Amino acid sequence: MSFLGLKKGMFATVTQIHSASAEMHRLQEMGLTIGTTFRVVKVAPFGDPVEIDLRGYRLCLRKRETEAFEIEPLS
Repeated sequence: MSFLGLKKGMFATVTQIHSASAEMHRLQEMGLTIGTTFRVVKVAPFGDPVEIDLRGYRLCLRKRETEAFEIEPLS
């Protein structure tokens, strides 16, 4: 699943990262790595940006930044 299907309040885990770009490397350094669980705080109109809460801080991601991540929603 991609970030596009997430709604406010949902929890999800990163399962795969499909890019090795410098931008993706920076997001991984910020803690968005495979196995990381996060909560969706806000989703802007049209899904861009999305704000997530992970590892004790909040991170806003643009749609183009989320395209390389595959996630699994948690119940």
